[in-house]
Amino acid sequence: MEYKDIIQELIEFRNDRGWNQYHTLISLSRALGIEASEVEKIFLWKKDDNSLSSKEKDNLKLELADVLIYCYYMCDKLQVNPNDIIQEKININKGRSWKFDK
Repeated sequence: MEYKDIIQELIEFRNDRGWNQYHTLISLSRALGIEASEVEKIFLWKKDDNSLSSKEKDNLKLELADVLIYCYYMCDKLQVNPNDIIQEKININKGRSWKFDK
């Protein structure tokens, strides 16, 4: 599915429920943080990635979807295409270097 189709469906979903009034950048940011913590919760007390059950992996996919949805709503409010800003950040990161202690 193309971004324009996904965002259109998300906007229609939001508007059909009258939620646009609540979708300010600050409120979306808070919702994003809460959903990101739901992703983290799946990994609570796990030693590594292989410790996830298939049910937990399914839940992880759904929580990632929630995170992405709020990101998409924020991009809509900022009038930016998420793919464009990701590419911009990739280009910035290509010019950076990171040093990791061993």
